[in-house]
Amino acid sequence: MKLGILVNEVATERSGYTTTRLAATATARGHEVWLMGVSDLAYDADESVHARARTVPKAQYRSGEAYLTDLQSSRARVERIPVGELDVLLLRNNPAEEPRTRGWAGQVGIDFGRLAVLQGVIVLNDPNALASAQNKTYLQLFPDEVRARTLVSTDKDELKSFVEELGGSAVLKPLYGSGGARVFVVKPQQRANTNQMIESLVGDGYVIAQEYLEEGERGDTRLFLMNGRPLVHKGRRAAFRRVSSEEGSFAHRDHTLERAELSVQQLRAADIVRPKLVQDGMFLVALDFVGDKVTDINVFSPGGLGSAQTLEKVDFSIPVVEALERKVAYMGYYRRNFDNLELAAL
Repeated sequence: MKLGILVNEVATERSGYTTTRLAATATARGHEVWLMGVSDLAYDADESVHARARTVPKAQYRSGEAYLTDLQSSRARVERIPVGELDVLLLRNNPAEEPRTRGWAGQVGIDFGRLAVLQGVIVLNDPNALASAQNKTYLQLFPDEVRARTLVSTDKDELKSFVEELGGSAVLKPLYGSGGARVFVVKPQQRANTNQMIESLVGDGYVIAQEYLEEGERGDTRLFLMNGRPLVHKGRRAAFRRVSSEEGSFAHRDHTLERAELSVQQLRAADIVRPKLVQDGMFLVALDFVGDKVTDINVFSPGGLGSAQTLEKVDFSIPVVEALERKVAYMGYYRRNFDNLELAAL
């Protein structure tokens, strides 16, 4: 298998990232793996797509650290490769992590992913589906049974009224964002600060006001889904809990991690969201739960497989790479007689 992985920038990848783990695992299984950043792509005059990409010089590495050291060093092979010759292109860039000075970079994976699909490459997650999931309104396309009550607006008065309607307790966050950054908790006894929080967020665009779930004070749970189902390896689910280190903190850096015990209700919610994820060609996603409600569906470069691996003592990157191998085999068996959307979650 010839695997390409698109990231924000190769130079900023870290050894603990899920992307690095997947790349190292695929390399160890004998596959040719190329990493490229969003600024490394080109659409040529002959209508082909190329990438300035990097691959490691060895076939085996003892750790992700060793793999990444070689990949980012002068020892790496750097070539201008034809993207159309890849079997699979993983879109592992996260638009929400691009600085404002690189506003152009957020759409690149989707745009070039679409071009790669036209050249017969399996692109995951499906780029057309990602285009409809570029912000947190994607969650609102799923049944209300699995999610908290939510308002998305730039109108300060509407946001204040909705918070009051919820009894004065709510979570406020930017529509575009990740990692728990700039997430505020509003409580009845802190109403004096509500206006200031809303003013701060509205200054940057749309704001999500979401029903406050008391379970959030104790943290949240992340569950990985692959091909629409919970990712399981050796009887273990790829999941973990982020436990708040201080009350009211939603920033993920302020959490500690522990094993997750998924409730019947959480697993039911995962089953409820499955049909749409499959329909949308979402190969690998992560659901974030507060209590039994899904608060976020992470479809752009969901991270944390390494955390799940550490807690569950199994390597979840192995079944992910095995799933990629099966998709490539299906394309061979059926002479590429599947479109990308059908194959993405098959």
